[in-house]
Amino acid sequence: MTKSIDLNADLGEDESPTGIARDIAIMDIVSSCNVACGGHAGSLATMSTMARAAKDKNVAVGAHPSYPDRENFGRQSIDISIEDLAKALADQLTVMKTAARETGVMIQHLKPHGALYNDAQDDLALSQLLVAIAKAEQWTLVGMSRSVMQAKAIEQDVRFLCEGFIDRRYDQSARLVSRAEAGAVIGDNDGRLSQGLALAQARPVAAEDGSHVLIAAQTLCLHSDSDGALGTAKAMSDILQKNGFIIEAQH
Repeated sequence: MTKSIDLNADLGEDESPTGIARDIAIMDIVSSCNVACGGHAGSLATMSTMARAAKDKNVAVGAHPSYPDRENFGRQSIDISIEDLAKALADQLTVMKTAARETGVMIQHLKPHGALYNDAQDDLALSQLLVAIAKAEQWTLVGMSRSVMQAKAIEQDVRFLCEGFIDRRYDQSARLVSRAEAGAVIGDNDGRLSQGLALAQARPVAAEDGSHVLIAAQTLCLHSDSDGALGTAKAMSDILQKNGFIIEAQH
């Protein structure tokens, strides 16, 4: 039986010509993308470039906002009130919506970035904020299975897409290992492909303590800034298709 899965990438985070070219090339492979909205990286110019390329390549576009912390690339939790965070996210999304409008693209989903993504999975206030944004915009919300965010999305009748990570190590509680720890990012291609296929096939993946965890995943993410990301994306696509999967957006 043919199965369907989404393959996504976080894009627009490297504004160099090399980074932009790599991200556009990745869009030949993935079925959806999450575009940095300026909180950790990105600008109106990069958002427009990514949106335009996604439209040309029939890739579903999502907004990828973060804590307002470019200095740390949005990968550290910060002390910010929920009110100030709501304003910061609204400002980021205003720019992204401008880029989408100017390029004739419809934003289909919301996926928070970095520390905000990780914090929101099990934080009630952050989950409620993100669910409220997705509900107001009528966007799908992307996050982890068995999370507070998923529960709140279901409660508010917001479509929720469970995500698994090809290139990140999990802990025994099915959460991502902190990037501050050695081995948090899976560096070898074989390891990435093995984990990605296991996630797609709903098989347990190895956790950092040697145990195995089962993670529901309707969409698989590869970070575009991981070493060799373009090659991994192509190889992952090939392996998924060889194993009977159709790669398509799930929004």
